[in-house]
Amino acid sequence: MHPLIRLLRPHQWLKNGFVLVGLLFGHVWERSDAPGLFLQALAAFIAFCLISSAVYVINDLIDRERDRHHPDKRHRPLASGRTSARAAIALAAICLTLGFGLVGGLFAGLGLPASRAPWLFVAYVLLNLGYSLGLKHVVILDVFLIAAGFMLRILAGTVGIGIAPSHWLLLCGLMLTLFLGFAKRRAELGALAHDGRHHRRVLDQYTAPMLDQFITLSAAATVIAYSLYTISEETIALHGTPWLIATVPCVAYGLLRYLQRLHLGRGGGDPARDLLTDPHLLAAFSLWLGLVIWLLFR
Repeated sequence: MHPLIRLLRPHQWLKNGFVLVGLLFGHVWERSDAPGLFLQALAAFIAFCLISSAVYVINDLIDRERDRHHPDKRHRPLASGRTSARAAIALAAICLTLGFGLVGGLFAGLGLPASRAPWLFVAYVLLNLGYSLGLKHVVILDVFLIAAGFMLRILAGTVGIGIAPSHWLLLCGLMLTLFLGFAKRRAELGALAHDGRHHRRVLDQYTAPMLDQFITLSAAATVIAYSLYTISEETIALHGTPWLIATVPCVAYGLLRYLQRLHLGRGGGDPARDLLTDPHLLAAFSLWLGLVIWLLFR
């Protein structure tokens, strides 16, 4: 992969799928304005891909010296020296320009309308700038900021296109992203052993038993919140089926598989890559998505 393309981290665009969750659980296809909403959601998804890639480039610029101490991140284009800082700055500027152009309706002539809540994208950039410039060194808050980025994605795909977000959707999303964030810190702690402070100072304030408790709490909260969502009267009335509970085993299996890979040192540091490379996680997600689509559309 060309260093500049790798710098954009295209595999991380999978995370922007959170933008599309509102379409699925909001029964958008039943509305008269469904085509317009789908185009708005697509525009928001593409905008988040561009803007999040710009954020990754900026983060790599700021962290390139620290990344050289990381066993995996030292191979990143900026840390390894295969891409210059000038080229990275130009790439980030292009992505931000195109991303906010989409948000502002610059490409409306191509069928991609403006977002109804452009402040969400601005908040995402400001949130990540604050994270990169120092907030990532504040223990626990660092993971909540990661989760907040996912919450902004969900809101961009609901409030941003005129769909009222479900409280259940936001709660499940928050618990899941906290789980992924604490798992990421646990994986980094294990990979960097006693040299973690040279790459990420906040790791000095975490311990393996502490993170294991945080992960257990957030994983349990994710399963409980999602299970309660599937059996709530509001959910059954909205979707017209009581059988969403059949998807709970897929969620539980996926979380347990993720934990198993984490504790064996085979994953946890990059959820997008783990999902794309582990057949168990991919099968659990595919089965969950297939069941959800079948139950909602039938």
